[in-house]
Amino acid sequence: MKALVIILMISTMLAVKANAEISQLEETCGKCEKDNKYDLWMRSFWKKNCLLFLFTKVDFLNMNLIKNSSIREQCYNDLMKIFIEYDNILKKSEQKGLFQSVLKNNSDIYAYFLINEGWNNVLQVYMSKIFKGLRFPKFDIKSANSFYMYDNKLELVFYGKGEDKWIDLKDMNNNIINSTLAVEDKNFYKHNGFNFFRIAKAMFENLKSGKIVQGASTITQQYAKNLFLSFDKTWKRKWQEMWITFELETHYSKDEILEGYLNTINYGNNCYGIANASKFYFNKDVKELTLAEASILSGIPNSPYYYEPINNYETAKKRQKIVLQRMYENKFITKEEMNNALEEKLKLYGEKTDLNLTTLAYYKDAVMEELNSLKEIPDNYIETGGLKIWTSLDIDAQTALEKGIKYNLIDDNIQTSKIMMNSDNGEIIALIGGTSYNKTTYNRATSSIRQPGSTIKPFLYYNALENNFTPSTTFLSERTTFYFDENKTYSPRNADNIYANKNITMVQAIAYSDNIYAVKTHLFLGQENLVNTLRKTGITTNLEANYSLPLGTNEVNIIELTSSYAALANGGIKVKPHLIRKVEDTYGNILYKYNEKKEQILNPSLTFIISEMLTSTYDASLIDYAYPTCINMLSNMTHKYALKSGSTDTDAWVIGYTNGIVLASWSGYDDNKKINSNVVGGNKKSWINAMEDYLKDKESKWYNIPDNVVAVLIDPTTGNIATNKDKNKKIMYYLKGTEPIK
Repeated sequence: MKALVIILMISTMLAVKANAEISQLEETCGKCEKDNKYDLWMRSFWKKNCLLFLFTKVDFLNMNLIKNSSIREQCYNDLMKIFIEYDNILKKSEQKGLFQSVLKNNSDIYAYFLINEGWNNVLQVYMSKIFKGLRFPKFDIKSANSFYMYDNKLELVFYGKGEDKWIDLKDMNNNIINSTLAVEDKNFYKHNGFNFFRIAKAMFENLKSGKIVQGASTITQQYAKNLFLSFDKTWKRKWQEMWITFELETHYSKDEILEGYLNTINYGNNCYGIANASKFYFNKDVKELTLAEASILSGIPNSPYYYEPINNYETAKKRQKIVLQRMYENKFITKEEMNNALEEKLKLYGEKTDLNLTTLAYYKDAVMEELNSLKEIPDNYIETGGLKIWTSLDIDAQTALEKGIKYNLIDDNIQTSKIMMNSDNGEIIALIGGTSYNKTTYNRATSSIRQPGSTIKPFLYYNALENNFTPSTTFLSERTTFYFDENKTYSPRNADNIYANKNITMVQAIAYSDNIYAVKTHLFLGQENLVNTLRKTGITTNLEANYSLPLGTNEVNIIELTSSYAALANGGIKVKPHLIRKVEDTYGNILYKYNEKKEQILNPSLTFIISEMLTSTYDASLIDYAYPTCINMLSNMTHKYALKSGSTDTDAWVIGYTNGIVLASWSGYDDNKKINSNVVGGNKKSWINAMEDYLKDKESKWYNIPDNVVAVLIDPTTGNIATNKDKNKKIMYYLKGTEPIK
């Protein structure tokens, strides 16, 4: 506690010092400019007090003040060096140890950066890409980043981030304005985008608890985040947010910023902007809101999932009490008005939903992420607004994925990501990045990398087929220790330690997901073989050629793994995963159109055989010493699927396809907490129910048998041609000339 007090005292002293330095700067600016020494003086001050400067009067950070371009660039370079320095230091520390490093190094600078998640994540060395265009030209906040997003049926599904009709601040009553200021940023009209004393308080609370429990974002910072950016918690995004905050404070009045904030902020239940929220919850115009109604709404943005009153009335009322108390403390209302508002009975009009999910927003964020990556779209086009974005979104598919989430909800902390893709062209027709967008906006579908487990094995067995293996090829399945260089060993285990203790076929190995068979195949083929195939199908994450690779120990992104499965599903053609078909500007000019390029990377006959073998994962005829891994999904199936599940200690996967459609589903915990059988089972239920729901009114066709492939009725336990005496029989497929003859 002593150390915490010391840090707080240091921070207070720095604040005083900063204000003194800034006062000196303000006093000197005019004189220096007259003598043409302004640039040089600014350079000197910046170099000496760079970080101090950063967290105080940020309106002076507008680089237009430094007229000499060379000196302006030098200032940026100074900042870059400092960020790199602290980035390197923090990279060496684990997340849990960052606050300890503040104390250990006795550095006020650390304190500045570690006060909340925003500054904790600022440290990233991608600045060179972001610095372009930092002259901060004034943009129109009423149209900035507004866009029209259409689905695959050309229906409009999103318009901008806020109101269809902009509501002027003068048309909002004081109840909503004052309640927002009281609970979100009482010093809004006094600071310059960043509130130092609020930051210091948050720092103290976070250090005291040993973790981030309190943020320090001002209304301007929140508006900056909402205005242009996705809500991914990436370092790059946090840095962009900071600079946009500067831009807003430089070019707009406080009234204009507050007006923009109220027109764009998230009020839960997919309501962006106060007018939408007022209409949805109370069926009123903003100017008609009572104090009780306004204080309920103002409490929502802090956590739209927990504080919206339709599904969480009690928690919303508790939040309302806090809002009204803050209003009273800041003399916006009297005590009598506070009590009357608390007692007022609210009449809510919005419809209650079962899951309170807004998963479509994950798809929208993924679209915006892809839009920002397109070289054909200039940055200023995105900022100026009016773009028309034509996407591959299938509302029926998105709805099916959303309905399936209920099976994933094992507890409050479980998360999921899902991708449904057109395997013929790589179009992502549905995407979910979490269990609830209102609860967490982090898009796991685009940003997370996880261990795929046994879902990697189909690519291993494709390699095997390329190297003269057949579905009948056998290996001994028993507890095995593998020895390799320098007397090291590797002892993989099967699920539940179940082994055949005899030879099993490749069909059985796939059905039971036998790890011993997989590792033996991997070593027989050569460890680089699988790496090359995964790379060829589109996996770009780090892949280490080691013994455990076929068991899915290397992390992958769900989008890339889905597109790899698409190559199995479409006869071996590599596809590029994408969401955007076409982009037009506000005048109808085509700025971008997806150009499909097809590349044959896998043998179509072998992908057909793999697809057929993947039906063994739910084939009841293969019940033997073990159960096929997806046998519990069979009762809900009305279509034929190529299907593979996979799990690690922390990840549950199901990926499968039918002709034309691939669906991948992941479930687990963000903090890598160990999963249990309920998580695995829930994810399987989620997959089959979502796929069946989407295909219920659609005709799905299985693949035609290639000319060079033959069907043989075999005993899957031996791989030999089945006889009348054999208990189990299954039709399997072989390249002509490789089929069993006895």
